[in-house]
Amino acid sequence: MNDLLGKPIDRVDGKLKVSGGATYSAEYFPKNMVYGVLVLSTITKGRIRNIDTGQAERVKGVVGIMTYKNAMSLHFPQGTDPGSGKYAEKGLLPLQNDRIYYDGQVIAVVLAETFEKAEYAAKLVKVDYETETPVFDLNANISKSYIPTSGGSQLQAKRGDADAALQNAEVKMEQTYTTPVYHHNAMEPHASVAEWNEDSLMVYDATQAVGGVRSLLSTLFDLSPEKVKVTSLFIGGGFGSKGFTWPNPIVTAMAAKMVKRPVKLVLSRQQMFTTAGRRSETIQKIELASDRSGKLTAIKHDTISESSFVDEFVETAGLATSMLYSCPNVEISHRLVRLNKVTPCPTRAPGEATGTYAIETAMDELAYQLKMDPIQLRLLNYAEMDEQRQKQFSAKNLKECYQRGAAAIGWSQRNPEPGSMREGNYIVGYGMATATYLANRVASAAKVTLYADGHAEVLSATQDIGTGTYTVMTQIAAEALALPVDRVTVKIGRSDYPTGANSGGSQVTASVGPPIRAAALAVISKLIGLAVSDTASPLHGRKEEDIIADNGRIYEKGHTDKGESYAELLKRKGLQKLEAQAKTRVSTRDPQGANPAPTGGMDAAVEEESKTNPAVQEDQDVDRKPYSFHSFGAQFVKVLVDPDLGMVKVDKAVAVMDIGKVLNLKTAKSQIMGGMIFAIGMALLEGTAYDPNNGRVVTRDLAQYLVPVNADMPQFDIQFIDKPDPYISPIGAKGIGEIGITGMTAAVVNAIYHATGKRVRQLPVTLDKLI
Repeated sequence: MNDLLGKPIDRVDGKLKVSGGATYSAEYFPKNMVYGVLVLSTITKGRIRNIDTGQAERVKGVVGIMTYKNAMSLHFPQGTDPGSGKYAEKGLLPLQNDRIYYDGQVIAVVLAETFEKAEYAAKLVKVDYETETPVFDLNANISKSYIPTSGGSQLQAKRGDADAALQNAEVKMEQTYTTPVYHHNAMEPHASVAEWNEDSLMVYDATQAVGGVRSLLSTLFDLSPEKVKVTSLFIGGGFGSKGFTWPNPIVTAMAAKMVKRPVKLVLSRQQMFTTAGRRSETIQKIELASDRSGKLTAIKHDTISESSFVDEFVETAGLATSMLYSCPNVEISHRLVRLNKVTPCPTRAPGEATGTYAIETAMDELAYQLKMDPIQLRLLNYAEMDEQRQKQFSAKNLKECYQRGAAAIGWSQRNPEPGSMREGNYIVGYGMATATYLANRVASAAKVTLYADGHAEVLSATQDIGTGTYTVMTQIAAEALALPVDRVTVKIGRSDYPTGANSGGSQVTASVGPPIRAAALAVISKLIGLAVSDTASPLHGRKEEDIIADNGRIYEKGHTDKGESYAELLKRKGLQKLEAQAKTRVSTRDPQGANPAPTGGMDAAVEEESKTNPAVQEDQDVDRKPYSFHSFGAQFVKVLVDPDLGMVKVDKAVAVMDIGKVLNLKTAKSQIMGGMIFAIGMALLEGTAYDPNNGRVVTRDLAQYLVPVNADMPQFDIQFIDKPDPYISPIGAKGIGEIGITGMTAAVVNAIYHATGKRVRQLPVTLDKLI
């Protein structure tokens, strides 16, 4: 059974999803439940002078309306200075006072026996505001930018003297690149169901972090973590938005407490544009200097992005630039402007998605300025190590990515002169860019149980946001247990399981896979120990290291007939189950594991068993301090541009990714393709528009906020280097949920320039910018 990893097996949850058997957060119906509908502010800044709920309360079926006037007082998170950190100041918690900080802020919750009645009554709530002048235009407020208080040295990185190198450069370029606000728009909207049982709280929430939601709710309601349970078994996409805890689960629990009944609250598509995060708008200034051969002598990457008045979030666009190319003089800076908008949050590859667009477009511009092949420019400045951190990369095969990607797209047939290639009436353009993303890993835990009938169960408090986590974790467990996939059941998405990683930062596979493997191997070790000490076993007296596990049996090496099945052994020993637990305290950001994930309900037992688990020790003993952990890749694009209409069609897209060991070829390709599609939308279609008069969101649905659809899809060619990273974990795999978007936006923009000779630096590249 040692050949499961890498196989493109079908999703183990596929049948549930296509048959309707997969239960999402909005599909729980506790007895006696009522429906909640949010009322949102219609101003961008000010105060509520009066809120009149009288007419809404008279609607038949309405059971209550919660506003700041009657909402319970939430517990103030201790140890936090007012104004810093999410929900730090009591006045910024939902429904705690009359202040309005952004358009679409939650100001009331209407509760009724049916959703339709709640929705109707919500429209009858009358609000009288005292308006103040909002701040909502990033460009108009650059003078108010400041250095973020969080993030430290990595946000303001420097080596050498970039200014001096630029002043003395033989060749230099300087350009500014901008990206608009982007919204996540996952298929499943944010949804919460809350139910109280005396002083215990049960919440079903569409979240990428069951442990994070439990931690926050236990704080806000002043409960011990054991009194709060959060479940999120299936999630219809998140892309970072569901990694933050927004007001919806908080006010749902508050409302359930108020009416003493379970409450369900589901955001509308329009509400998701104002109350559940977004990607920051960015203004990025890139300065590059090189000698006449193309060797970089200086890089400056300055980013101005925006955050809200209720929190601080930084779009770290310059982080990738600090390590991507070999250069002696580099300076990275990030500044923020506070605006009256909902707080930005991570959006698929936060920082790297926007940042690689800017630096990789700038590299393309420098290549044309030098009359040099863009691939050759990158190879000439190839970074053999992370020069910013002065560490070796744990693994890097980027040169092979360039080579294979160029061959697949037909780069050698490309005429480098812009506008020189045609197919029929279309102008043809080729572009490429480098992809990269951090290879993250955090402390995580798992429990594995082998039952007497020969099937196994795996528990961990992580989530599957639609990416295939159930399937990949099943493959890891089945491989280690030497069982067929259909004999292993992975259970995740509950906060009372052993602590697992949040589904963000492309970290779940590298974080949760190792403790699952370690716990499974521990079960097999226990099983073998039982057999060799049992006089009734055909393996009695054999050395444990000479015993092989395969297909639900253990036997002696070279003697497949000398053995027995797991079920036979457990039945003879009178055991209903055999279990083991493992916790790996490893972080690629902190190799000593000093920052473990929030504790889970079963972690004490997991920690104790991990102390004597050889597989855990094997993982912990690896010295990760000398290494910088990143994934790499190369994106290549062919576009067709209509010269009369300016319409752009991405005709072919090639990605070659170096992401360590590929655990499931099918889900891996799906993830990279999803990221590439995200980037096509980022380059050509997407962007949230705000009313220039009052800062309110204009594009509030998918009829106005355009995303790529099937008709926009190119021919995809997705390849993997598939070489395990020997240092990140015993599995050798890195996360892939985000690297697919990085570099791809720049590749599209670079291809458009090759086709048209027009360099668009303000996304998205719409028709008017090409005609």
